[in-house]
Amino acid sequence: MNGLTHLDETGAAHMVDVSGKAATAREAVATGRIDMSPEAATAIREGTALKGDVLAVARVAGIMAAKRTSDLIPLCHPLPLTRVAIDLAVDETGVTATATAATDAKTGVEMEALTAVSVALLTVYDMAKAIDKGMSIGGVRLMTKTGGKSGDWKA
Repeated sequence: MNGLTHLDETGAAHMVDVSGKAATAREAVATGRIDMSPEAATAIREGTALKGDVLAVARVAGIMAAKRTSDLIPLCHPLPLTRVAIDLAVDETGVTATATAATDAKTGVEMEALTAVSVALLTVYDMAKAIDKGMSIGGVRLMTKTGGKSGDWKA
């Protein structure tokens, strides 16, 4: 019909049938950034935000989000994740998040990595909004993916 795998021949949404695919090692890396005032970045870096350790909570939130991706994105398959890692780098005007998700499964982990980054950044916003309500989240994107039928990809 149109090459979109989540639509059937009539145009109705459906979960893709992966039963015929082989389980392979797959990994995806995603990144994103939250820009903020220097005051907010300093509080996060120094651990003085009133709500506590922003980076620790954001890291755990990102990992939890990756594990719940299929509950949030309607047509995603639930995956047995073998690893989720969240790196949070603070600079003078923001935080850059990088998430790595891995599995040995029949479908990839791109959505899990993207969800992990998104929720980690939303958590930073939530925990630092008392300092800077004008923070801006952006640049969320897939950087690399490995494994599967379509092979490796790099931004």
